Amino acid sequence: MGGENDSGTAPPSVGRPRKVYVEPTNRCNLTCRTCMRRAWDEPEGVMEWATFAAVVDGLRPLEPAATISFAGLGEPLLHDRLVDMVALAREAGLRTEMVTNALLLDRELGRALVAAGLDQVVVSIDGSSAETFDAVRPGASLERVLANVEALDDHSRPYYQPPLTIGIEFVAMRSNVRELPGLWSLAMRIHAAFIIVTNLLPHTAEMAAETLYDRSATATDHQGSAWLPRWSLPRMDVDDETGPVLLKVARHAAALSFLDLDLSGRTSHCPFVHAGALAVAWDGTVSPCPPLLHSHRCLVMGREKKVHRCVLGHVPDRTLAEIWRDPDYVALRERVLAFDFPPCTDCGSCDLAESNQEDCFGNPFPVCGDCLWARGILRCP
Repeated sequence: MGGENDSGTAPPSVGRPRKVYVEPTNRCNLTCRTCMRRAWDEPEGVMEWATFAAVVDGLRPLEPAATISFAGLGEPLLHDRLVDMVALAREAGLRTEMVTNALLLDRELGRALVAAGLDQVVVSIDGSSAETFDAVRPGASLERVLANVEALDDHSRPYYQPPLTIGIEFVAMRSNVRELPGLWSLAMRIHAAFIIVTNLLPHTAEMAAETLYDRSATATDHQGSAWLPRWSLPRMDVDDETGPVLLKVARHAAALSFLDLDLSGRTSHCPFVHAGALAVAWDGTVSPCPPLLHSHRCLVMGREKKVHRCVLGHVPDRTLAEIWRDPDYVALRERVLAFDFPPCTDCGSCDLAESNQEDCFGNPFPVCGDCLWARGILRCP
């Protein structure tokens, strides 16, 4: 299966897992308009301690140390042993992250997570005003979320220099995109070090009209021609004078690069395989990425698609290392790295595009030609 390259780093198709998304539970305390649970029928559950311990044991011997991200379909804070999970991972030398809606992150729990060694928290905030936030997340409270994360940041400062990293994740839609600039003040309040913006993947017909990528999702890697020249932009201040001009350029340029970074291409780049990531569901089933943890329905460019979960193995029946090195899984990663899949997002005209089980190139399950993560449309922390 090959060895490491000259730089000492093994290619993602071999190598070792570098990031593991762990789903403590797929239960949630909210019913957000954007959530996958509005279009799925899988059972809910909570990860058993033995399963999580097996995940950690499988990562202990790896160098450099891997990262565990407590994330998935559910809210991690609903697991009654989350603090113990963080502590066990930290004791094993692993970096720990968490994605949360932060509603349950009271002072006591925040203090315990900090003491256990949590390294990073990403809080989901889909509106910078209370009205928009509440419309996306019925029953939630923006002020409560902000106060909880403020307290978490305060707790962390005596423990860490610098304190734990805080980030914001924002799902952009037509009804909330105007509030993106308002995240600046929220980030200052909770000392957020980064803001990650992703697009919406609609799971209901109602939400399909909210997407912001009707043209972007079908943009191909265009190298420029006499009819459609490539634009290469330098670093430039974006202000009231340059902003509208740059917007017009970006809207009409078929090929656009900024500081030699191609903004029109990278339509076949899996952010999970390239990062050496995998995902473990609450029941111990292992998948190649978070989007394939659960079967669900979604709408891709207006057409309904049935996405089937991909199970590569089960922890603790097999170790993560054994699953990672399984020939079928290695072959899957190699296919994704080569990305020899049909551009279903551009076409989508045949019945095969109605699921991720097969494609017109003859690739075996799971096929990724319709993946909006690979298109750079959707992003995960």
